[in-house]
Amino acid sequence: MAKTQNQAAKADNKEKTYGPLHYEARIHSLYPEGNVRASASVNINGCFAVRGVKVMEGPNGLFVSMPSYKSGDEYKDICFPCTKEARAKLQEAVLGAYEQSLQQNQSQEHRSGQEAQESPSGPQMTM
Repeated sequence: MAKTQNQAAKADNKEKTYGPLHYEARIHSLYPEGNVRASASVNINGCFAVRGVKVMEGPNGLFVSMPSYKSGDEYKDICFPCTKEARAKLQEAVLGAYEQSLQQNQSQEHRSGQEAQESPSGPQMTM
């Protein structure tokens, strides 16, 4: 029995290979309390940007939440990775950017604390 055009098209789609994906994640805001830990945006291959990505704290640790809308009692993602591999790379990029932002924030706080100890009159500006 011959394949129908629809079955052939589905088979062709499964055989397609896509170039490597490059995700560039940027953290915009950190939130020390609550379930939402950060807000971010992701640039995909320098061609497509997604805003409204969130780093969330769940019972199993941190995870990435895509932009979504509420439909009835549930939330539905507006955009999302289509493959397991793409999801893993996206999560790796966003959580990596989150960890880097936390480290930068901690080192800035540490430097600010040292400057306050060294100069009790406050920050000084030199020209």
